[in-house]
Amino acid sequence: MLKIGVLGAGHLGKIHIRLLLELNDKYEFVGFYDPNENNSKEVAATFGIKAFSSVDELLQVVDCIDIVTPTLSHYECAVSALRMSKHVFIEKPITETTAEAKILIDLAHEAGVKVQVGHVERFNPAFQAALPYFNNPMFIETHRLAQFNPRGTDVPVVLDLMIHDLDAILSVVKSGVRRISASGVAVVSDTPDIANARIEFDNGCVANLTASRISMKNMRKSRFFQKDAYISVDFLAKEMEVVRMEDVQGEPDPFDMVFDMGAGKPIKKILFDKPTIVETNAIKEELSTFYDAIVNDTVPIVPIEDGYNALDVAQRIMEKLKASTQISNNI
Repeated sequence: MLKIGVLGAGHLGKIHIRLLLELNDKYEFVGFYDPNENNSKEVAATFGIKAFSSVDELLQVVDCIDIVTPTLSHYECAVSALRMSKHVFIEKPITETTAEAKILIDLAHEAGVKVQVGHVERFNPAFQAALPYFNNPMFIETHRLAQFNPRGTDVPVVLDLMIHDLDAILSVVKSGVRRISASGVAVVSDTPDIANARIEFDNGCVANLTASRISMKNMRKSRFFQKDAYISVDFLAKEMEVVRMEDVQGEPDPFDMVFDMGAGKPIKKILFDKPTIVETNAIKEELSTFYDAIVNDTVPIVPIEDGYNALDVAQRIMEKLKASTQISNNI
C-alpha cells in the first residue's frame, strides 16, 4: 500500500479524503494539512484522521500527495512535494501559469515520479463509453453551464469550467492548435463569467466551446461530429448516444431508416446506439488509476503534460478574451 496525504480540506478536499479512505486496499491514508485551523479541527474530528501542522511535516511521512488546495497554491505545494521525490496528484488547473507548469514538468522528470492532473471528466463514465466511437472528429461543440456559486470565482470561468472540455477535446483531437478566437462578458465578477471560444486545429477540426457560471440551469454537454457519425456526451446525466450511417449491403430491411444519397452512390442506413452506462465515481476512478500508474510504473491517464497542454490553450483563450474586452471598452 502507498502512504498518501491530502493538502487542502475544503469542499473538494473533503471529497478526496473520503474517497481515499474508501480506497484502503490501495492507500494508507496518513493525514492532511489545511491552513485554516478551525476547518482542520472539524475535518480531523469528522473523519477521525490526523491533521498535520505544515505541508513539509506531512510530506516527510508519505509516498504520494494529493493536492486539492486553491489553484494559486498548486505550484508551491507541488514544488515542495517534487523536491522530496513524492508522487503527486494535483487538481486542475495544474497551476496558475504555463511557466509554473513547465517547471513542474522538469522537476517531475528529475525526480522520476508520477504526476497526474485531476481532469476528472476523462473518467466520466459517459465519456469513457464514447471513446471507442471517436474516429477523427472534425467539428465539436460543448456547453458547460453552471448556476452562480461564489466559491468558483477565484479563477476565471475558462479555468474553472471550460478547461474540463479543453482537456477532453485535446485528448480526442490529436493535432496542434492553429488559431483561437474568443469573446466573453464579466457580469458579476472581475473576469468573464460567460465565455465562448473557437479553436481551429491544424488537421481542420473546429471546436466551439461555451462556458458560463451565471446560468439558470446546469448543463455539461459535448457533441462530436465526424465522418458518418454524431456522438453526444452528457457529462451531467452520464449518458451518451451515437448516430451512425453505414452503407446498405443488398436490399435494405423494411424497418431500416435509409437515405438515398443519389445516383451512383450507395444507400445509407442510420443506426442509433445508446449504450448502457455503468455508474462510477469519476474522482474515485482517477485516484485509483493514480495508484495503478505508480505501482505499475506506467504513464498516468492524465499525465502532467496533458495538464500543461490544457492550461496552455486556456491561457491563450484568456488572452483573446482580454483583448476583446479592451476593444469593447474603447468603443
